[in-house]
Amino acid sequence: MEPPRIPTSVYAEMTPNPAVMKFVADRNLVPGDLQLEFRNKGEAMLCSPLATEIFNFPFVTNVFLSGKMVSVTKDDSLGWEMIVQQLREYIREWLMDHADAVEADKLEEALPKLASAVSETPTAAPAGLDPESVKFIAEEDIVPSEHDKTIKQLLEEFVRPAVEQDGGAIDFKAFSEGTVYVHLRGACSGCPSSTQTLKGGIEQLLKSKLDAVEEVVALGV
Repeated sequence: MEPPRIPTSVYAEMTPNPAVMKFVADRNLVPGDLQLEFRNKGEAMLCSPLATEIFNFPFVTNVFLSGKMVSVTKDDSLGWEMIVQQLREYIREWLMDHADAVEADKLEEALPKLASAVSETPTAAPAGLDPESVKFIAEEDIVPSEHDKTIKQLLEEFVRPAVEQDGGAIDFKAFSEGTVYVHLRGACSGCPSSTQTLKGGIEQLLKSKLDAVEEVVALGV
């Protein structure tokens, strides 16, 4: 006897990034506050069977999971109007047959590998960002500062809800000599409005709350 299917609804929603579509389920896909980004099928296979299946679509270039949401980035081979309904239904059907989009028992081993894969990526200005707003800081130069906790709290309280609504994430990486370094993920990476969000939104917020902050830049990863 086959196990009963899990009643699930999924809706699709555009994001400010035209290459990214957000699919929202009526149940959590990721444990706790965890956010997971996969840039290829190999990374997805580390811990997410849902992301692994989504990468079987040849147009998919990135999958980002957070809360009840999965953001999918596509290439230029097809327009969303041709594929969004098929992909939404595929995700819904998969979730009806599977309880877990992420295998929690594999996270402890997978997370360091995913973080390492990002740090080893050649540095470049992400699409959608002014190169002037992108910088690089070596891992060995990242040291804790007295302002890290405050910056993280500000990003968590004021920034995370907004960028999650748009299907992405902005992670704090370091603070050094007046500069806050962040990493863009999901729909935020490659979004045409990323520079405006980074400089006009996040930078102004942090500067208004913390005198030590002079600018906010994205890491070129």
